[in-house]
Amino acid sequence: MNHIWNEIRQNRLLWLLVMVPVVIAAQKISPDAHTLLFLLSLLAVIPLATLLSNATESVAAKTGDAVGGLLNATLGNLTELIIALTALRLGQFTLVKASVAGAIVANTLFLLGASFLLGGLKHHVQDYNRGNARLQTSLLFLATVALIIPSAVGSGGSEVAPEFLQQLSVGLSVLLIVAYGLGLLFSLRTHRELFGAAEQVEEEHAPWPLKVALVTLAAVTVLVGLVSEIFVESVQAAAETFGMTPAFVGFIVVALVGGAAEMASAFSAARKNRLDLSVGIALGSAAQIALFVAPALVLVSYVIGPTPMNLEFWPGAVIMIIIAMMTATIVTNSGRSTWFVGVLMLMVYLILAMTLYLLPPHSQ
Repeated sequence: MNHIWNEIRQNRLLWLLVMVPVVIAAQKISPDAHTLLFLLSLLAVIPLATLLSNATESVAAKTGDAVGGLLNATLGNLTELIIALTALRLGQFTLVKASVAGAIVANTLFLLGASFLLGGLKHHVQDYNRGNARLQTSLLFLATVALIIPSAVGSGGSEVAPEFLQQLSVGLSVLLIVAYGLGLLFSLRTHRELFGAAEQVEEEHAPWPLKVALVTLAAVTVLVGLVSEIFVESVQAAAETFGMTPAFVGFIVVALVGGAAEMASAFSAARKNRLDLSVGIALGSAAQIALFVAPALVLVSYVIGPTPMNLEFWPGAVIMIIIAMMTATIVTNSGRSTWFVGVLMLMVYLILAMTLYLLPPHSQ
């Protein structure tokens, strides 16, 4: 507790941790005050993401950036998984698919682009392991193919039996999960020497003990999940107050808030010239959502959902995922980055976000 308390005293941003019990209490007292709960949950997620970032960096210092990036992506995606499971249980499959597609695009374009921008502004030119980036973009390509097939068949104009789409989705889900597991085996065990950091950077501050970092990761992840559930319950009503469309909320707002913890870690690592960790978090998180979270939701829907969910996404979401995957593949091919590369990726993301924000309601 001394390590955490010292961190809170030194970082004023962590003083916002007081908002966590405040938003939980406010939800119990006034569950219909959606706009207030929306704003309070946003304030509560920020310090939790910062604390999660510090703990993850301490774990990465002990295990290496490859394992640290995987760990951060996994814990960060737990928030998206909790959000998706809540919506899945209520049968809100459109929200589930929007949050999944939005998280893939946000991690690939916004998270990676902002990391390049922040790191490049401080360090001019940064290097990272090109092999790890290629592996993650290859996994994203595989997931994109698996999402294109049921979406193309389902919207091809001919009559397709729902049973066929469901069976295809289950089969594809199993294949994607197997591919993700084999990717972990390849990068963390059989060929781990290919995925080391491009350059070792000394830590400015001593990392926390491993046990303290792991306990903090577990506790903060649970709190992020609780706050995220409150956020999801209030975001739709609050969106109407602020004039945001449902497509923009599901694809942009929910995805960005759900990935706040990962963003804090990736941005901090980029500023410390640990770009391998940032790339591992961004692309690893996107690949994990596409190859594990989305397929797992299809399989879990048979247990907790009112009806089974399939992998048929609407064409616009598939096109945006393809654009994000192609952009990441092109940008990360060199293994070097500058701040302007980050600007280009952020511009692509802003184009997609602007399109969804201005999209007429009847077209969503």
